[in-house]
Amino acid sequence: MRIAITGATGFVGSTLLDLASGEGHAAAALTRREQAPRSGVDWVRGDLADRAGLRELCAGADAVIHVAGVVNAPDAAGFHAGNVEGTRNVLDAARDGGVAHFVHVSSLAAREPSLSHYGQSKHAAESLVTAGGPGWVIVRPPAVYGPRDTEMFELFKAAKTGIVPLPPPGRTSMIHVGDLSRLLLILARDATQHGAVLEPDDGRENGWSHAEMARAIGTAMGRRVRPVHVPAALLRLAARGDRMMRGAGAKLTPDRVGYMLHPDWTARAECRPPRALWQAEIDTGEGLAETARWYRAQGWL
Repeated sequence: MRIAITGATGFVGSTLLDLASGEGHAAAALTRREQAPRSGVDWVRGDLADRAGLRELCAGADAVIHVAGVVNAPDAAGFHAGNVEGTRNVLDAARDGGVAHFVHVSSLAAREPSLSHYGQSKHAAESLVTAGGPGWVIVRPPAVYGPRDTEMFELFKAAKTGIVPLPPPGRTSMIHVGDLSRLLLILARDATQHGAVLEPDDGRENGWSHAEMARAIGTAMGRRVRPVHVPAALLRLAARGDRMMRGAGAKLTPDRVGYMLHPDWTARAECRPPRALWQAEIDTGEGLAETARWYRAQGWL
């Protein structure tokens, strides 16, 4: 197959690109910056606002996997530009290119658009996809972890200290980036799920409580950790402080706090991919330990 990938230099996209190349697929990969030549990969300069670049990306592709998106922005307009208008532009390019399969990577946050600008933008992007894209399927990943990730990394870094600050009690699902990437690649060539909205996870029923997740990360780090649930008011205050200290690089933002406070980010059983098509293969405990080893090898911890 020839697969067009947005977000190919990011956490999920780079893992997906490695998997696609390993299986012998040709790939067109969108990038803002010059990249080293790579066998089987055509780097296409551009971004989600570059219509000409997107047309080049999608030309001759059998499938588009739209991974790129904005997870942190200073205001609603920033999320809308990246997640809504960006998706609109990719869809247009896919239609113009006669692409048969369109795999849209969304988020569980799209289920609750009133909680955050991010969730609102992902919900709006899904509406564009379902309104008439090519043969589409939407994938809403839960918390994605694995080598190269910079988001869940904050919890690994906290676990090193023995204390992991958490939102008020709730539950979440998790998935290893390798399992997620394998699903995306399957969907890029499988038409049976066209029109579906899928919520994959690691197979753990009812997901993980926040405290269970923190302890699992502590085990991966070789530390016994103490989960500490931070009250909502204090989280909001901390988000303002993080924005003041780290500016655009802040990890904890008021918008992110909005959806962190929601008590249930577990994948719904009725939305899981059919087991005959895909199921998670990476045990979460082993995957977390592998991720911790990678962070240490890279000097991140």
